[in-house]
Amino acid sequence: MTSPPPLTGIRVLEFAGLAPGPFTGLLLADYGATVLRINHATPGAHTSSPPPPTPDLITRHKSSIAVDLKSRAGIALLRALIPTVDVVIDPFRPGVLEKLGLSPSDVLLKLNPRVVVARLTGFRRDGKYAAMAGHDINYIAVSGVLGMLGRKGEKPYAPGNILGDFAGGGAVCFGGIVMALLGRERSGRGQVVEANMVDGSAYLASMPRLAMKGPMWDEPRGENFLDGGCPWYDTYETKDGGYMAVGALEPQFFAALLKGLRIDPSSLPGKREDRSTWPALADLFTKTFKYKPRAEWEQIFDGTDACCTPVLSQAELEAAGFDQRPIVTLKNTPAKAIIQNAKDVAQGQGIGVEGQGWTSIGLSPGEGGEELLAKWMGWRRGRHYKVENGGLVLQQQQSKL
Repeated sequence: MTSPPPLTGIRVLEFAGLAPGPFTGLLLADYGATVLRINHATPGAHTSSPPPPTPDLITRHKSSIAVDLKSRAGIALLRALIPTVDVVIDPFRPGVLEKLGLSPSDVLLKLNPRVVVARLTGFRRDGKYAAMAGHDINYIAVSGVLGMLGRKGEKPYAPGNILGDFAGGGAVCFGGIVMALLGRERSGRGQVVEANMVDGSAYLASMPRLAMKGPMWDEPRGENFLDGGCPWYDTYETKDGGYMAVGALEPQFFAALLKGLRIDPSSLPGKREDRSTWPALADLFTKTFKYKPRAEWEQIFDGTDACCTPVLSQAELEAAGFDQRPIVTLKNTPAKAIIQNAKDVAQGQGIGVEGQGWTSIGLSPGEGGEELLAKWMGWRRGRHYKVENGGLVLQQQQSKL
């Protein structure tokens, strides 16, 4: 017997932003929080001819209202919501909330001492880059992480925007929010949570950074055990243009790898720990993997401890029916399902979402938000708020005297 997701009942205001902030909101929503996205005023929002969905793709389990943030009445509407919410996600550069009249310490926490205000920036708020624009590549660059990634003799290689935006940004901010909510259970008080992608990505790189003082990672980029320098921790192309990933670090796994490759250990160019043999060993592995297509190598290594697996594409996984699942399984209080017709707690609970986690229908500004205002506040359009310039504004109440 399962119970509702653990964040059920938590109310979140998520200011629309780029990838990291919405990812924080996505994690909260997947685990039961009710997330109301605050979009900028948009022509057609809250009308019978709504605008198309925004480019943001990580909007599942969320609702939206469009708000005119340039009007006093629009800001007044947000201020009126603050006493009823638990979390506010601020994805803006430093100072934006303050300019809107929504300072976390001077306004929001005074309106609601229990609210958790999560502020997510790219650079450190107190660093030399604080006032500068940037993206994932810039944040991991100044954190020291980007300089660790790449092949020998080549320029640093940015791994998409996964490491800074999502891992070091959105996921870290989510963890900060959950800790602040836990702290509130003990103290009764909310607080400001400050996360940034420089510190987040640097923290994620704790082990490699510390390992640079020892033999595992003490060589230049691309010449170490885990960064592509080691021939038994690398990827290899197969006969048909596919790839296999090898991670046979331990001796027993390395032995299983050699067995699958049908390489006699006595034929190796030397002891594998001798780095001078690595180029020759890498060349041997490269030639060997080229003898067979990927499917044959899969058949050879499946079920073994060789730590050798296929490099699968997203398209392959989708075609094979790979089920997208919540980030972590909670046995008694599982997350909301991503796929439809979820069958066990690892897949989540509930009806799932259209697209099965492979495609996103997006979220139109204003979609579902007015229903949520009615549920949270008992508000009705025309009585408590109205639509002006493509956004909601608080309606001035008429005196009954």
